[in-house]
Amino acid sequence: MFQDPVQFKNLGMLIIDEQHRFGVEQRLRLSEKNPQAHVLLMSATPIPRTLTMAFFGDMDVSRITEKPSNRKPINTVALSIGRIDEIYSSIKRALDKDEKIYWICPLVDVSDKVSLANVTERFKHLQEAFGDVVGLVHGKMKEEEKSAVLLRFLKGELKTLVATTVIEVGIDVPDATVIFIENADNFGLSQLHQLRGRVGRGEKASTCILLYDGKPGQTGQARLKILKNSNDGFEIAEEDLNLRGSGEVLGTRQSGDIEFHFAELPMHRNLLMQAREDARSIIAKDPEFKTQRGQNLLLLLQLFNLQDNLRYISG
Repeated sequence: MFQDPVQFKNLGMLIIDEQHRFGVEQRLRLSEKNPQAHVLLMSATPIPRTLTMAFFGDMDVSRITEKPSNRKPINTVALSIGRIDEIYSSIKRALDKDEKIYWICPLVDVSDKVSLANVTERFKHLQEAFGDVVGLVHGKMKEEEKSAVLLRFLKGELKTLVATTVIEVGIDVPDATVIFIENADNFGLSQLHQLRGRVGRGEKASTCILLYDGKPGQTGQARLKILKNSNDGFEIAEEDLNLRGSGEVLGTRQSGDIEFHFAELPMHRNLLMQAREDARSIIAKDPEFKTQRGQNLLLLLQLFNLQDNLRYISG
């Protein structure tokens, strides 16, 4: 649908679900097929750039703050992978209670470039420990192979599913109650929150275990702490904005610091939103800035522009 040859006769509305999984250019290419079409972006964890655009007033925001009534909060804890014997013991207890488990790793196979966990080795270890109730899913498998494994997990033929982030969205197994995320400090906040959302989809209490190896770096520690303290996707997105920066509102960069003369997002978002409403009111009442207040505002804008400021000083 993003490709140029694809044209629409009367495109009136675009709904982009899991918005954080698409790049800015992809979304632009789709919206340019009809610039007049309404656009609805949906995400449990908006990316920093989207959050900033909302603060600037470039998009309206609706928040669903309540989960379905039968769902319970997901208990989130962080553990060192060095406690693997305790972790395997907890898996056995969960399996004895007929619960289903996810185990997520960042890689498919061993890598020469990064020393992160891979599903190939973890699947082998878990299968040796717990037998044929352990299944494996990753992005290098054919679609029919992945579908077959996921169906067995859904039916209960498999009790533990070792996977990469291919199960991040679109997987709904209500009786899955435990998810282990290995090398969790190396995942982004939005990914961690999405992965955690694979459990807690039924009436049973659920747990997310964030596993780390050694001592996480400062950013990694911050991510783990944020996930432990919040189940609110919008709140997590705001913390992600603090960690990664807001990106470019007029460009395509989705993270990184944005420079202000003063103010800091999201700390001063309420002031920014108030300023936005004031600006709309001024434009409506004095669009040509002819009043004394309008003239003062024009002068203030010049003072904030370095080039105009230098020209003003030089006479």
